[in-house]
Amino acid sequence: MNPFLPISKQEMKERGWDQLDFVLVSADAYVDHPSFGAAIIARVLESQGFRVGVLPQPDWRREESFLALGVPRLAFFVSGGNIDSMVAHYTVAKRRRSDDAYSPGGKAGFRPDRPTIVYSRQLKKLCPQVPVIIGGLEASLRRFAHYDYWDDAVRPSVLVDAGADLLSYGMGENQTIQIARRLAAGEPVSALTDIRGTCYLTDTAPAVAGAVSCASYEKVAQDKQAYARAFQIQYEEHDAVYGKTVIQKHGQRFLVQNPPMPPLEQEEMDWVWSLPFARYYHPAYEARGGVPAIQEVEFSIMHNRGCFGACNFCSIATHQGRRVTCRSEESVLAEARQMIQSPRFKGYIHDVGGPTANFRKPSCQQQLSHGLCRGRKCLAPSPCKNLQADHREYLDLLRKLRALPGVKRVFIRSGIRFDYLLEDPDPSFFRELVTYHVSGQLKVAPEHCSAAVLDRMGKPHIETFNRFAKEFYRLTKQAGKEQYLIPYLMSSHPGSTLKDAVQLAVYLKRNHIRPEQVQDFYPTPGTVSTCMYYTGIDPLSGKPVFVPKSPEEKALQRALLQYYLPQLRPQVVQALKLAGREDLIGSGPDCLVPGGSADRREKKEAPSRGKATPKRRAEKKKPAAAKAREGRKTRR
Repeated sequence: MNPFLPISKQEMKERGWDQLDFVLVSADAYVDHPSFGAAIIARVLESQGFRVGVLPQPDWRREESFLALGVPRLAFFVSGGNIDSMVAHYTVAKRRRSDDAYSPGGKAGFRPDRPTIVYSRQLKKLCPQVPVIIGGLEASLRRFAHYDYWDDAVRPSVLVDAGADLLSYGMGENQTIQIARRLAAGEPVSALTDIRGTCYLTDTAPAVAGAVSCASYEKVAQDKQAYARAFQIQYEEHDAVYGKTVIQKHGQRFLVQNPPMPPLEQEEMDWVWSLPFARYYHPAYEARGGVPAIQEVEFSIMHNRGCFGACNFCSIATHQGRRVTCRSEESVLAEARQMIQSPRFKGYIHDVGGPTANFRKPSCQQQLSHGLCRGRKCLAPSPCKNLQADHREYLDLLRKLRALPGVKRVFIRSGIRFDYLLEDPDPSFFRELVTYHVSGQLKVAPEHCSAAVLDRMGKPHIETFNRFAKEFYRLTKQAGKEQYLIPYLMSSHPGSTLKDAVQLAVYLKRNHIRPEQVQDFYPTPGTVSTCMYYTGIDPLSGKPVFVPKSPEEKALQRALLQYYLPQLRPQVVQALKLAGREDLIGSGPDCLVPGGSADRREKKEAPSRGKATPKRRAEKKKPAAAKAREGRKTRR
């Protein structure tokens, strides 16, 4: 195992260091693995010859805890962690969670709400002359004035709230290298105003050629039309090819977002994954139960970044971006061989994926020189005519991984885009996916069945999922296996009326789908859907959108998706009456609940607890560590 970076003065002393160049302050426990953004940034800094230490989860109630590694020579880097702290701490109903997969023993309470702000303020108070650079998902998605679901209000840019000197957004390797080199060369942090992938504040209106302005913080906090238009500008300029500098006034100061840093090319991604990660949590956590989040990634391989699927409720489009890049086959195989040497490896590679598992190339070649299309999606509501669906490279990689000595099975657990899969004229990947890479259940995300709702989500219509499901079960039977699709479903997304929820309930009954878990739409910063939720406007089209907001209506929509549960019958009946669908109460084949006393029927239709059928399978309760996925995309 490679040595960890120091997290204490004692570990600095063991290396012969009396002062660090950079201290990376993270709201997560220290897990030195390339699936953790803070670990990547720390190792990238180390690779440039700097002395780097990691300060994980300092006690924000004690000032001295922020100086546990001393004062760095050049700067503090601050990360709010792998997932948004508010998603980590609160359910969609705003109830406090009791667990945290990114903390020792999986217990909550080791970090504050909004740690990027809390940590940065403390550091500037204690070390006012030392630059503080904020980054990671929490900062990236809050770089402009944004609607905050937990406050139910518009907050200013996190850079303003945190009092930091610079904000790095997106995947930060290259901007981190530039920042570090220029600080080391003696440049003041105030001079670092020309680095792509960063935001800064200035007291005077910057004269940047071609820059675009969006409505001020004060304006968007009061005017929802202005908020929607500002979001549209920010969203459309998030392209490394044609994206412009975006300026938003905050009081008497100006927030300036430089254009995005281009995504890492394959050689650069290979280099990042070749850095000397220990690939495990720091041994200091062993006595406290370890860090559960490692369970999701220790024997998984991330082969790509970016997602041109661009679902409206997903933050990847405004964080990683829509252009897909990938690691080379040699890099992935080298990681697998290293994985096999671990004494904890049992022969199973749990995942070969990323934001979307079956993407390895851009959706078309035009975007390499022209960028992603403005105002259009590659896949929804129907695939673009320029889409190039090709799984050959991914399939060849999977075959080589399966053939490695010591590997028993290779699974795909990341989400796949079934609409993209169906566009591939070669059925080989679909056949081998079913034959070799499904561990009993394949999770897919149709999300809804109403065309109107799916359009608001940026998802394909349900007919596409139906075609995929039919072929999946045909291939499963052909392979002589017993495997199931586990559909992700979302209630109360903007655009979803009670009638749409009824339509979904009927669809589920007709297809014998009984989900044990249903997720309400979770409005998280930086997504198109969250803009819809706050403004009632689709920012991409400018059209008004119905938004279910009251707890009562959201509860009714959620109950309809689990219509078969006896305890939800009163809510289902109420929902059907409000929707004018009393015809679904009774004993007909499409009826969702019986009319009057029907104990015998209730007993007959109780959810299966044992044997499942290919068309009816309840999703098992997910482990605590799986909540890590929520922060990355809320829902795939």
